[in-house]
Amino acid sequence: MAVSKIVLSSLIHIRPITCAASYHTRLVPHPPDLVKWIKKEGGFVHQAVKIFPQEDNETYGLGLVASQDIPKGSLLIALPDHIPLKFESDAGDGADSVLVDLASQVPEELWAMKLGLKLLQERARLGSFWWPYISNLPETYSVPIFFQGEDIKNLQYVPLLYQVNKRCRFLLDFDQEVRRALASVKPNDHPFGGQELNASSLGWAMSAVSSRAFRLHGKKLAAGTRNEVPMMLPLIDMCNHSFNPNAQIIQEEDDSQLLIKVVAETEIKQNDSLLLNYGCLSNDLFLLDYGFVMPSNPYDTIELKYEGALMDAASMAAGVSSPNFFSPAAWQHQILSQLNLVGETAIVKVSAYSHLASATSSFIEAMNITSDLFNSQQVSLGGPDLVEGRLLAALRVLLASDSETVQKHDLNTLQSLSAEAPLGITNEVAVFRTIIALCAIALEHFPTKIMEDESLRKQGVSASTVLAIQFRIQKKTLIIDIMRNLSKRVKLLSSKETTATQG
Repeated sequence: MAVSKIVLSSLIHIRPITCAASYHTRLVPHPPDLVKWIKKEGGFVHQAVKIFPQEDNETYGLGLVASQDIPKGSLLIALPDHIPLKFESDAGDGADSVLVDLASQVPEELWAMKLGLKLLQERARLGSFWWPYISNLPETYSVPIFFQGEDIKNLQYVPLLYQVNKRCRFLLDFDQEVRRALASVKPNDHPFGGQELNASSLGWAMSAVSSRAFRLHGKKLAAGTRNEVPMMLPLIDMCNHSFNPNAQIIQEEDDSQLLIKVVAETEIKQNDSLLLNYGCLSNDLFLLDYGFVMPSNPYDTIELKYEGALMDAASMAAGVSSPNFFSPAAWQHQILSQLNLVGETAIVKVSAYSHLASATSSFIEAMNITSDLFNSQQVSLGGPDLVEGRLLAALRVLLASDSETVQKHDLNTLQSLSAEAPLGITNEVAVFRTIIALCAIALEHFPTKIMEDESLRKQGVSASTVLAIQFRIQKKTLIIDIMRNLSKRVKLLSSKETTATQG
């Protein structure tokens, strides 16, 4: 995986749980040989798989590279079940009981913190079984919670800023919860060997897990089913990401023991990196969890609020204004309710806020961000669907002239971009022009243009600034690509309409 760097002390000393702010180093200057440790513990590593520093102008870290050609179908790595680092919920001794109690306070959406607590426990434990793995982890990560305040602001995209702020706030609050829980713990029951934690070390652990852990099947339950278990996979987590991977993870059960294998999905040429697909994720999640941005990401989206005033402004700019945006007819309002865009069932992804809260932590500062375009009910543009079905259906319905035509179609048809002009070409052209105008409004909300961003990126700025700039460039490029796509559709529909009229 895309990696940053680290620093720590040797096995014969207490390993302090702090997070220094230097990229591109590992937790100890000379960590144990990870491949040798895996083999010693009964695992397998293909002789051609090597750990290799990977670096270009904007990405640094350790990855896995093939030292010679590897045929398709070859076994690359195999880990027996005792090697992955998992959170075991069995509260055995006092220390484990305290750890389980702390983990129970972590919300499910921040599941990485739960496994992160286990990681911190093993990092602090002298002679930990997983020390050969942990010592090879990065000292810090290039995720936004570690950005300086100005670089967080430089992301220029409020839905992501909201998530960064939410995670930072959680870490600050959870830090206090941990301190309170550990204040009265007996030394022998201290889950972290008596060491203090802080928001920064908690952030390190959460980032280590979010950027490296996989959700895989656990052992078979009594009912014969398997639950999903987040786990950290030594060495395997050094594979970088690609939407066109050359390797894949396979789980097998051998003599009641789960084996986790990486197999070559294609032929891997000498000097090629080993690549896994982390998932069909947006750049928001890639940056939040992994600390990188994917150029031309086909799964990236931009989220906008669904609100009558914004839709009306877009339609006016497109020259297709309709009073229905402010005062939809009863039948239109009913369909909007079914789409969860109005009423009590409306989907709200981001609460309204006018600025990101201030905090004393080094990784979150007060900042003022214009958020009027991004709060309230959210709809998205981009990704495989290009236009979220709910937005497409809403605009088709609100720009329709009568209810009879609309009621001939079900919601699935109205939400489908592949259902070409279900309410007529005139309606479809008006819908697309409104969305194009909506994109133009969204683009204007970014305080800088792409040319300015490109110029700034070349000025020798910090790595986190480069990431922030990359992120916002990709969002702006996405919007422009959507506008071009829809403009082509408008041109094609208009030509069909002209042909039909002349015919």
